Amino acid sequence: MSYRGRFAPSPTGPLHAGSLVSALASFLDARAHGGTWIVRIEDVDSPRTVPGAADDILATLARFGMESDEPPVWQSRRDDAYARAFERLQAGGLVYPCGCTRREIADSLVHAHARHATLAYPGTCRNGLNGRPARAWRLRVPDGDAARVTFVDRWQGPQSQDLATEVGDFALKRADGLWAYQLAVVVDDADAGITHIVRGADLLDSTARQIYLQQCLRAPTPSYLHVPVVTNEAGEKLSKQTGATPLDRNAPLDALVQAARHLGIDASAARSLDAFYASAIAGWAKRFVP
Repeated sequence: MSYRGRFAPSPTGPLHAGSLVSALASFLDARAHGGTWIVRIEDVDSPRTVPGAADDILATLARFGMESDEPPVWQSRRDDAYARAFERLQAGGLVYPCGCTRREIADSLVHAHARHATLAYPGTCRNGLNGRPARAWRLRVPDGDAARVTFVDRWQGPQSQDLATEVGDFALKRADGLWAYQLAVVVDDADAGITHIVRGADLLDSTARQIYLQQCLRAPTPSYLHVPVVTNEAGEKLSKQTGATPLDRNAPLDALVQAARHLGIDASAARSLDAFYASAIAGWAKRFVP
């Protein structure tokens, strides 16, 4: 199967140094494999979407020498695809309604998972709502040995997660009526024929859920590579919430060289974007292409 990769930013603001690392890594992997690179705008979470941010992201990527090989995909235009997948899971008896609030779930736990991970769910509504109205819809995960999902990450190495004890039944449709990230990303990747996913390590915790959901939908499982996240001086993941500044479109080469350095690639001798990509793609291929 021909290589197909993607970069999937959320349009909650402009790209910054942390998101550039993820974009660059996915782009280099696609180019090093002679494959296709697609940009997907993950705007399914409409309350967090900033007007104009998606266009700004696409313009910034183009200025930095990265343009989607196919027309960008917008999650906000794919509601029907998510609904069809949900109906298939529901018909298979894998989905059930949940009446729990976030506070109720949090009160039953000793800790919460990382960002992008749902709170571990104790299965309160597995056997019925007990008279409460449905708020969200959850995917029933298996128990016992079947709950353990293992995979080998191309950067992070062997990974294993017990969905029953570490995650619990996770949401496919949220209490506000929006489709959950886990369902949307799995459906999008399957429909686009994505073979390789390269993204930040902050999403490593989501991978086991996505693999299990792929299995439920009989979709292929891509290869995964999670790059180390960029952190600020306090050791926090660099993000808009932790004070990340937008990329300077007038100095793309400097930012790209820095992003490559974070990925273990020295392209500091490059004096143009073409020279940078020639060097960076060769450096990536040496490490990640058999």
